[in-house]
Amino acid sequence: MFRALRHRNYRRWAAADLISVTGSWMQVIGLNWVVLERTGSVTSVGFSVLLSTLPAVLLGPWAGAIADRFPVRRIVLVCQTLHAVLAGTLAFAVWSGLPMAPIYALTFAAGLISVFDGPAFGRLSSQIVPRDGLANAVALGSVINSVARIIGMSTAGVLTALVGAPVLFALNGLSFVAVIATVLTIRREEFYPLATSAPSRAGVRDGLRYVATSGRLLLLVTLGFVLSCLGRNYQVTMAAMSTDAAMYGVLSSVFAIGTVLGGLIAAARRTLSVRLLLVSAGLASLLQAVGGLVPGSIAFAVVLVPIAAAAVLIDTTMSTRLQLDSEDGMRGRMLAISGSAGAAAGAIGAPLLGWLCERVGANTTLALAGTVTLLATLTAASLFGASPQRRTAFAHRVLRRRHGVVQPAGHPHQPTPLTRPRRRARVRARTRIKA
Repeated sequence: MFRALRHRNYRRWAAADLISVTGSWMQVIGLNWVVLERTGSVTSVGFSVLLSTLPAVLLGPWAGAIADRFPVRRIVLVCQTLHAVLAGTLAFAVWSGLPMAPIYALTFAAGLISVFDGPAFGRLSSQIVPRDGLANAVALGSVINSVARIIGMSTAGVLTALVGAPVLFALNGLSFVAVIATVLTIRREEFYPLATSAPSRAGVRDGLRYVATSGRLLLLVTLGFVLSCLGRNYQVTMAAMSTDAAMYGVLSSVFAIGTVLGGLIAAARRTLSVRLLLVSAGLASLLQAVGGLVPGSIAFAVVLVPIAAAAVLIDTTMSTRLQLDSEDGMRGRMLAISGSAGAAAGAIGAPLLGWLCERVGANTTLALAGTVTLLATLTAASLFGASPQRRTAFAHRVLRRRHGVVQPAGHPHQPTPLTRPRRRARVRARTRIKA
């Protein structure tokens, strides 16, 4: 379960990640509550989420192309420094009582930096462990994020009541120092380098074309978009289900506990397959629909534990499959395209769910969204089962007709050209058989 911790660089990386993610969740909770307290609108919380994710929707593929071509270590250092500066600025803005416009602007700026930070961060972290340890490292990363979420959310609830939200933002700014120090001190001679993209395939269009021509990767990204849009915006739905700040903190902590369980389950598995992804997505969708039908916040908190565990299994498996099922030179763009899809889902789903919560109620919104994501998961399961065979058979027919290609036994995905001498030999053999 903890085999990735055998690597010295990963141990340092994990410790820095724990500190940084704790600070980030403190800021998320503090910012959401500041927006909700000042505006009194769940839709405004959704709008804040929209501003933080909009840059990823617009610029994600370009950020991935940069991460695939340039040294990611420098990109990470610059982005982490800018994150620290913005967190300190946000603390000052909230402490001094500035209106919502500057706060929204800082939220957008932080999202803009995260666009370029995410793919570079992902490529750098995947070089700390060998390829066969990536799945375990991603799973342990989910556990670390979940533990940090618990610490960050619970600490945020206490500090918000005692000293106010600006302290949360200031502490988050200091947490980025841990990542900067780690990047500067990890042993580069112990890296497991990834192949960089050739200049001829380093563009955004090449990455998009790569995903579009791979039915498996395209289906993974599409399913992730639907699940993130309607099944993963719990920042909005938990706020709507909460009667006060204390209940919001309780639900957030319960959700974090569930994510720890899901991360441990993922870390204990040797492989993370598409089947596990589909089962987790179906379970999370079904429980979300049930969560909208149960009465009261306490009952919803009980259902929230397995929902959170399934959500982490979805995230971990999705990230692992997108990285291992793609070329090394495309990994940054794959992470960026997946991040852009998730950001677009947040940009669409957060305001939509906030609007529905205010119109039809939080319970009805949860039940409706869970039903839609369940149907989407069942559709994806049927396509995953049928599309490989149909796609392979169709490709073979096209290749045989246009290029004279045959499929050697034992290599269903590597067609080889049928050369002219071999064609002539086959014609002579058929002539002899007929004679």
